[in-house]
Amino acid sequence: MKNKILKISCLIFSLIIALSGASYIASAAYAKEAEKERIEQRIDEILKSMTLDEKIAQMLFVYMPKDAKGVQQKQQYGGYVLFARDFEKSNKEKINKKIKGIQKVSKINMLMAVDEEGGTVVRASKYKQFRKSPYKSPKKVYQSGGWSAVEKDAKSKSKFLISLGLNTNFAPVADVAYKKSNFIYSRSFSTNAKSVSKFINITVKEMKSQNCVATLKHFPGYGNNGDTHSKLIVDKRSKKTFQTRDLKPFEKGIDSGASMIMISHNIVYCFDKKNTASLSKNVHDYLRKDMGFQGVIITDGLDMEGVKKKYKSNEAIAVKAVKSGNDMLCTPYGKISLKAIKKAVKSGEIKKSRIDSSVRRILRLKLKYKIIK
Repeated sequence: MKNKILKISCLIFSLIIALSGASYIASAAYAKEAEKERIEQRIDEILKSMTLDEKIAQMLFVYMPKDAKGVQQKQQYGGYVLFARDFEKSNKEKINKKIKGIQKVSKINMLMAVDEEGGTVVRASKYKQFRKSPYKSPKKVYQSGGWSAVEKDAKSKSKFLISLGLNTNFAPVADVAYKKSNFIYSRSFSTNAKSVSKFINITVKEMKSQNCVATLKHFPGYGNNGDTHSKLIVDKRSKKTFQTRDLKPFEKGIDSGASMIMISHNIVYCFDKKNTASLSKNVHDYLRKDMGFQGVIITDGLDMEGVKKKYKSNEAIAVKAVKSGNDMLCTPYGKISLKAIKKAVKSGEIKKSRIDSSVRRILRLKLKYKIIK
């Protein structure tokens, strides 16, 4: 009899635990949906209050000018990207104060970004007044301490950037190089797609936990190609090669919750023989429809020779960048781009709904990372 009572009690207890667990899961799911609804309502509110100029300005991720605060007060750009020159003669306190001042005059708080990949590409940690030593390349970090070291490095890097007032890193690099002689090799984690995918998964999740926006780059993957900073590059590899190799780390990054992807200036034949990937509707459609990415798509720098040698003018590049599907343009040509895009909207070449869809994604990202309330 005692055994029967004990069994019944255990069953009742198990049932209570199971119901409690189900209730907790249901509550969490409800809270998540409620939060999504609040974010969408907030996006509607903000969007209704914006002028066309302000909407287009949100799509511009501008190289930070000397009078960054004054420019932002007038233009209301969506983001600034900082380079080594912005840190060289500064320090932690000055940079933090400067960024706070810029955010204070922003109607909608900005994405403040930097390329802090580690290794050959470091901007802030390059200087001793910011960090005792520059961040090592993720490849070297792994070699010295395995995956736990990679996780710690991503955490440290994110905390470091957030402490300076920066909320976005144009990293991690998701490219899979072939060999040492490749342009992207020193910046790539590995020549093995599975290893790069694991690196991306760990890094993106750690960055998210620190509330730092991760940017996967350079879609659809440099592979064994040359440097688009200095010349026009044509990639004739097959789509199968991309699907079985180069796209794998990007797939993993999307699954891990990456909110931004940067597109390269390579002309990738298997997607589009005429346009650079950054200005190709085919490439953007593939990323959206075939890979299911719903976050912010941004171009690589629009002053790079790989894109400038292909198209007639900065105005034409800006308009084509929007028409092809980019949400944000990484560019030093803020005013020129804004004017050209606005003219295209007024003429009907670009629909207002196209602008709104990008601004929605940008606002969603900013709300998600609490960059705006």
